[in-house]
Amino acid sequence: MKKAIIAIAAAVMSFSLSAKVIPGPLISDNMVLQQNTDARIYGKADPGSKITVTPSWNNKTYTTHTDRAGQWSVAVETPAGGYTPYSITISDGEPVTFNNVLIGEVWLASGQSNMEMPLKGFPGCCTEGGYDEIASSRAYSDKVRFITVPRTQSYEPVDTIDASWTVPSPETAPQYSAAAWHYATRIADVLDIPVGIVSAAYGGAKVESWMPRDLLIKYPDVSLDPKDIDATVSYHRPMLMYNAMFNPIDNYTYKGIIWYQGCSNVATYNTYAERLAAMVKNWRDNIGLGDIPFYAVEIAPYQYGDPAEKGRAPFLREAQWEAIKMIPNSDMITINDLVKPFERYNIHPGDKTGAGHRLADLALNKTYGKKQFLAGSPKYKSHRFIDGAAWVAIDSPNDGICRNYDIKGFELAGPDKVFHPADSVWLHWQTNEMVVSSKKVPDPVAVRYGFRDFLPGTLYGGNYLPLIPFRSDDWDTPTD
Repeated sequence: MKKAIIAIAAAVMSFSLSAKVIPGPLISDNMVLQQNTDARIYGKADPGSKITVTPSWNNKTYTTHTDRAGQWSVAVETPAGGYTPYSITISDGEPVTFNNVLIGEVWLASGQSNMEMPLKGFPGCCTEGGYDEIASSRAYSDKVRFITVPRTQSYEPVDTIDASWTVPSPETAPQYSAAAWHYATRIADVLDIPVGIVSAAYGGAKVESWMPRDLLIKYPDVSLDPKDIDATVSYHRPMLMYNAMFNPIDNYTYKGIIWYQGCSNVATYNTYAERLAAMVKNWRDNIGLGDIPFYAVEIAPYQYGDPAEKGRAPFLREAQWEAIKMIPNSDMITINDLVKPFERYNIHPGDKTGAGHRLADLALNKTYGKKQFLAGSPKYKSHRFIDGAAWVAIDSPNDGICRNYDIKGFELAGPDKVFHPADSVWLHWQTNEMVVSSKKVPDPVAVRYGFRDFLPGTLYGGNYLPLIPFRSDDWDTPTD
């Protein structure tokens, strides 16, 4: 952490030697500004200074003055997105110009390691097709831009980061978030405008890691005593990622947020929904653009081994969906199917293409009005028991059920509450119900689908969107 702080200080000092105006941490060459809006350009200078900002797309000069702390901000009108590179000149009498600025769509990508996981992969955890994307990344040099916030922590809020926007190339792309890359390229291809990704993710972070002190103090199970925080495993520490990684970037103008996190909260699933909703509200309040879209990823199947976590992942997934109900203008994708059998003990599944594309399709449908990109997985609607079988009604909003053979993921339990895999699953076309039975459960009282730590399913609706894991019971005992 000390090295990161020294690096940040050195970067700021280096800039200060060449200009008195210090831009905000996301204001740099190669940045993407949100189209058709009043984008914030901001930074620091001497208190009482007159600041002018002049963008080349309209050559208007926007003027403001720094406050007593030397802070300044102006709202700059942006045009429709396109591939023309622009420049922005900021001056307090000594001008500094930022070049190769694009106008398009800007998204904040955050969470823990599955959002952080780069195209080059992690040691021992490969990103499927990652190096193919790296090799061809230059094709998106005029369509996609990335800035990756370094993994840092701070006990107090900071307002700068040691990073700048980059242009995709085989030299820069290996470090890009794989899920966010596939999200960005799909959005850029469909909308035919540039996409900027601000990636701020920290492997192992809990939802509490991304929350500020004034929210965390109301939770009796969260200690903010530095001694207790220091004693916590580094990537689970509360508040510190918020201070070091979100606080410096909350003044930028975003279209929305994509989020992949939850694995580290499996043991505390019962508090997750309320806290994620509180976090999103806080982020939106600080960003100051209203209820911008928030799109999340349901955690993938993984066989947890810690006794405090074992068998609790399906309850965390339920909590994720409960949070979505609590968060305005939000939704989530299911990736229950995007794992391989050999990834049972790999918490970083390699298929980030599917995750990124499903997130993108969700945004294209709900945010950008491209209804041809299907969004909304099939989900449980109701059930009934007839002659030793569960008849499960599925609410499939997109083109019904697209698989009627070799369906896996269903389980049944009788009065003993012991679940057994279904050995017969078939689709009753007339009622759109799945008929589920097991020879080991002659008198079923409960049915589940994908409701274990690791139980990938094979039932799909339109556009191969998978059925959301569910349970018909309210039993609290973990099954794994």
